[in-house]
Amino acid sequence: MENKFDQGELKIVLASASPRRKEILTNSGFKFEIITSDVDESLPSGTTATDAVSMLSARKAEAVRKICGDEVLIIGSDTLLEHEGEPLGKPKDESDAKRILMSLSGKRHFVHTGVALCYKGKSIVSHDSTAVYMKPYTEKEATDYIKTGECMDKAGAYAIQGIGAALVEKTEGEFDTVVGFPSKLFLKMLAEITK
Repeated sequence: MENKFDQGELKIVLASASPRRKEILTNSGFKFEIITSDVDESLPSGTTATDAVSMLSARKAEAVRKICGDEVLIIGSDTLLEHEGEPLGKPKDESDAKRILMSLSGKRHFVHTGVALCYKGKSIVSHDSTAVYMKPYTEKEATDYIKTGECMDKAGAYAIQGIGAALVEKTEGEFDTVVGFPSKLFLKMLAEITK
């Protein structure tokens, strides 16, 4: 992500402990601190995946805004995979990881990432979606990948920015959305909330 935004004296807080979000923001030249808080992640039944990531991003940002106040830009974010209309979370164990990976083999799914910004009494929320097409792979290939351990804390049981890229045929949309932070969307929202 090319960062043409002059941060100046703007203090930024990332309301997420995600190493991937931290890496994307750091590589983009932003200086920030990380403050997280526990938020209720339950959602009304029937909530769509895109509404879910927007709602959870907003909850995270608002919870940290209460800690930091209004003079700090707060960034909340949440990522969810959707396959055949159903959300896919992180695997519970290796057998669950195998079940998830085999359900994705040779098929398309979507990754949705929400972003919420709070600053000076204003808040804006949006999301971005990317389609991911997985290669057809065998149970042995899935098992070999699971043995790397990379998949265990990842929604959908794979990391597109790591070894898991070998399982992916192509993406349609922003790559950073799949990693966990849509940088182009963030820059657009940042320009809007700070003007």
